[in-house]
Amino acid sequence: MERGVGVPVDDMIQNMTAWLSGVNNWLYTWIMICALVGTGLYLTVCTRAVQLRHFSGMVRYLVQSRKGARGGISSFQAFAMGMSTRIGIGNITGIALAMILGGPGSLFWMWMVALVGMATAFSEATLAQIFKFRHSDGSFRGGPASYILNGLKSRKLAVVFASAMVFCMFIAMPMVQANTIAHVISSAHGIAPWVIGLIISGLTALVLFGGVRRVAQATEVIAPLMALFYLAVAFIIICLNIDAIPQFFADIFASAFGLRETFVGTGSAFVAALLNGTRRGLFSNEAGMGTAPNAAATATVDHPVQQGLIQGFGVFLDTVVICTATGFIVFATGVLDYTSVTAEDAAHITTDAITRTLGPWMAWPVSIMIFFFGFSSILGAYAYGEANLVFLKKSRPLELISRAILVVFSFIGSIMALTFVWTVMDTAMFVVTLLNLVAIWALAPWIVALLQDYERQDGANPVFRADQAISGELPSDVW
Repeated sequence: MERGVGVPVDDMIQNMTAWLSGVNNWLYTWIMICALVGTGLYLTVCTRAVQLRHFSGMVRYLVQSRKGARGGISSFQAFAMGMSTRIGIGNITGIALAMILGGPGSLFWMWMVALVGMATAFSEATLAQIFKFRHSDGSFRGGPASYILNGLKSRKLAVVFASAMVFCMFIAMPMVQANTIAHVISSAHGIAPWVIGLIISGLTALVLFGGVRRVAQATEVIAPLMALFYLAVAFIIICLNIDAIPQFFADIFASAFGLRETFVGTGSAFVAALLNGTRRGLFSNEAGMGTAPNAAATATVDHPVQQGLIQGFGVFLDTVVICTATGFIVFATGVLDYTSVTAEDAAHITTDAITRTLGPWMAWPVSIMIFFFGFSSILGAYAYGEANLVFLKKSRPLELISRAILVVFSFIGSIMALTFVWTVMDTAMFVVTLLNLVAIWALAPWIVALLQDYERQDGANPVFRADQAISGELPSDVW
């Protein structure tokens, strides 16, 4: 009897997953890419290429950002929270996948996406700062839900955005990150997934029940250390294969414009490189997707543009630096054989490249790095989810329950197949991304006004004053 009931349910879930997956592929390929790239180009024009004119300021503020302007969460901690989800397992497996499907030329289009995406990341982080609000624990919260409500004056759209983010960040994201960690480590070392799941959920609980400040403190350490470790490994491999650098860049440019079809087999190499590079680049740096602004809003700064510049630099670091490093590792070590490799090989290609070059002993350090990349992404997801939960309803018991839910689903994710969860999460993220982009376009005059106010004070230590910077009315309970 139970079997008879279960089979139709399983079939229904499989059919729904297949249908949603097809819809998502079309939406992401033709609508999401155009919307994100178009927004980046529009904001680049509006801000007169802020990502180029103020690049040195991005670096300067990041170097000086370890201390909060007036206590609270520092700009660096907010930056680290944002990077905890930007820099993750996708930088390792996602780049390999892009090169499998689109050849080395995918990296060129990732760079182009990052260039315009820096303007988008700057804009959404600046908006998150100006429309942030103070939580009961004294720290700041905010993000797209807040600037949709207070900027667009649309509570309904803000509630839709926040609800979708709560689902993605408290349930779907922890599950998929834990699943990836468990799969990689179990495959490499034979450890049972449930054991890995217990470790993930236990460490997550230890951090989360300390609150968002504890999350900020943890990601402030984990995200930079893992990024530095990975870049150190990449630097060693670059030094060992330094003769391959000219050919690496030659192949990138040749493949990017379809001059070498052999990289991706049959079909158009140009289209393959363009679509896969653009898609991977967008999803790696998250510019415009409405996630990182939730971290940006928590920082205590003197001027909203300061955090905008720092978050803009995060896109550069994620895509131009780390993704390129991954691309070189895969290219120079010769693990990417286009005559036999498939998309399913993406999960282990980068790991194979590292161990082939530096020796089998690197298997454990790489596994630990992957663990903490995924773990920091789970912590970052909590910070994003909590910001949207607080927006929906300020309730201390509800916050504690949400932490318990995230911990439980981190364990569940490590031991189950997640095709359906991935698919539903993709659909929800499509909705929140479009809502975020609509808000950014509508609030572009605010972004321009804030940037102009900052530039009038540049060189002095800019301080934001609403009555001098903007012509619109700023709600009394924000900033």
